[in-house]
Amino acid sequence: MHTTAQADRPQIVVLCGSTRFWDAFTEAALYETAAGRIVLAPGCNLKEAHPLWAEPGQADRLKTMLDDLHRRKIDLADDVLVVNPGGYIGDSTRSEIDYARALGKPVRYTHPI
Repeated sequence: MHTTAQADRPQIVVLCGSTRFWDAFTEAALYETAAGRIVLAPGCNLKEAHPLWAEPGQADRLKTMLDDLHRRKIDLADDVLVVNPGGYIGDSTRSEIDYARALGKPVRYTHPI
């Protein structure tokens, strides 16, 4: 249920999916923003090299933290948009979908599953 303050704000959508589809995330964010929604999305693509996660231990710690952070984004969102080119949904994304549904969040998909 929305409070008055929430009713006055744009809908918040969180993008979920594999970061291997980083370009598809960018495209989905563009369309959702153009539709007037606030977009929450992964902020790091661990599949691309970067000094922040160059060491294996760094990557493991960051992945754990990012998974928790993404669940907090799901908590904030009004609905979830799964970015799933070709219908692909991996284990992490499936877990996020289950989490969102347990919270009663509507789940949409960019591609049929």
